Amino acid sequence: MLAFELQASIEQRFASGFAEAGSPTDMAAFIRHESEGRLHCDVKVYFSPKADTFAQELNAQPCPKPSPDGLSLLAGSEDCWRLLFPELSF
Repeated sequence: MLAFELQASIEQRFASGFAEAGSPTDMAAFIRHESEGRLHCDVKVYFSPKADTFAQELNAQPCPKPSPDGLSLLAGSEDCWRLLFPELSF
């Protein structure tokens, strides 16, 4: 419940940076709610490599490419799915 305000802020700031960058198809932010069996979940935001400058501004930590299972697009172009997750069938 506490993540919604921060999520909205990230989404708004990302949209601005996305527009300034010329709306590249491979620049995206994804979100996933992960509970790992706990009562409360963690909300994790994953940024595509093209969004690395933006991610660094938020002190995000690099990580391996996430599984697309359970991911939702928070911000960016819907076309990013094909580029960033070519293993998915559309």
